[in-house]
Amino acid sequence: MDARLKLSVVVPVLNEASAMRPALEALAPLRARGHEVIVVDGGSSDGTPDIAAGLCDRVLSAPRGRATQMNAGARAATGNVLLFLHADTRLPSDADALVFGSAWGRFDVEIEGRHPLLPVVACAMNLRSRLTGIATGDQAMFVRRSLFPGFPEIALMEDVALSKALKKIDPPSCLRARVITSGRRWEAHGVLRTIFLMWRLRLLYFLGASPEALARKYRQ
Repeated sequence: MDARLKLSVVVPVLNEASAMRPALEALAPLRARGHEVIVVDGGSSDGTPDIAAGLCDRVLSAPRGRATQMNAGARAATGNVLLFLHADTRLPSDADALVFGSAWGRFDVEIEGRHPLLPVVACAMNLRSRLTGIATGDQAMFVRRSLFPGFPEIALMEDVALSKALKKIDPPSCLRARVITSGRRWEAHGVLRTIFLMWRLRLLYFLGASPEALARKYRQ
């Protein structure tokens, strides 16, 4: 790997105290190879920033909102490639080598959990992404710093909006290497209910619904 290449991993968080230590410890090998990890807190009340402080390169504060937080991390980053990672998602060990050389893209995803439908959900997500060229946050999106226009600072669907903008520049690299993400959201709210909710929100967004209205439906 070219020693001049540097990866900046940006992790937006809000009240992730229970996930923070294992998430950042999993990124320690990347830091040991010269890459950086930036945690951007959106106003946690559970001590998340304090836990993160000794386990990453920088802890920033930004107004609450995933897009706003990720943009703040990107502005502070010093790497050639930006990778946006959820706190409950784990990268493959060679993620740095995999992303260099691509304009932008995402990983395949595996959803960790007990429900028998979760592998089906992951397979559908990966296939849909290949067919549409749209990446989602669960898939650990990455983009060359020089091409990153910033996430649209909207309440929901910022990953879809960014994908659409980047597709005009270059098609995504759909890496078959897998990130492993927690199935807690699906299991907590019901797998089928969550699937239908996300399909409905994406359809409404495609039909022109405002991200703010979609966010309200998402939180219901």
